[in-house]
Amino acid sequence: MLVDFNTLPDNARVWIYQCNRSFTQEELVSLQTDLDSFLQGWTAHGNDLNAGYEIRYRRFIVIALDQSAQNATGCSIDASVHFIQQLEKKYDVMLLDKMNVSYKQGEFIAYKSLLDFKAMAKQKAISKNTIVFNNLVTDKGEYQEFWEVPASESWHARFL
Repeated sequence: MLVDFNTLPDNARVWIYQCNRSFTQEELVSLQTDLDSFLQGWTAHGNDLNAGYEIRYRRFIVIALDQSAQNATGCSIDASVHFIQQLEKKYDVMLLDKMNVSYKQGEFIAYKSLLDFKAMAKQKAISKNTIVFNNLVTDKGEYQEFWEVPASESWHARFL
C-alpha cells in the first residue's frame, strides 16, 4: 500500500537507487506514476506492504518500507528489483550499478565510476569535505542523517 514517505517511521527499511543521469521533467511525471502503481500493489505473501518513496535531486529513487506491519520477503524484494530493472529499460538509465559513486560539485551532482572516484581522490580533486551520497544506509533515520555527508564520514573515506 502506497503511503506518504514522510509518515514512515525512522526504522523503515530503505533502498536507494542512484541514476547515472538526471531524469527529465517529463520522465519524473511518468516515473512517479510508475512508482505509485508499483507500491500500491506491492505485497508480501498476499499482505500489503506499507511503502513510500521520494525522488531526490531528479536522480535518486528512495523507497522506504514500514516493516512493523509486514516484512519484505524474498519474493517481494525480487519483485522490487524486477520493477527497478523495468525502469532501467523504460528510461534507458542505470539504477542498479553499485560500482558508481555520486557526490556534489557545488549544486551539480556528479556520477563517476568507483575507479574514477579513487583516481580523483588520489589527485586531491576530491577532499574529505566533499559531500557524497552514502547509499549503504539501511533505514529512514540513517537516510535522513547519514546519506548526504562529507566523504570523511562515509565509506568513501577509505579512498582519501
